[in-house]
Amino acid sequence: MNLIKRFVSDNSGATAIEYGLIAAGISVAIIAVVNSLGSGLKTTFSTVSSKLNTAE
Repeated sequence: MNLIKRFVSDNSGATAIEYGLIAAGISVAIIAVVNSLGSGLKTTFSTVSSKLNTAE
């Protein structure tokens, strides 16, 4: 019976899950920012490349 009470009151697993969720949220945010910057950079480099080609 004492073992069951200790198991129910143990919060260490919940803490690990919370840290995992925080890490997943940060990863999603980083991926979203990188995708946004990536498409913007692609547009910028395409513009610069086309202007250099027409300048020749």
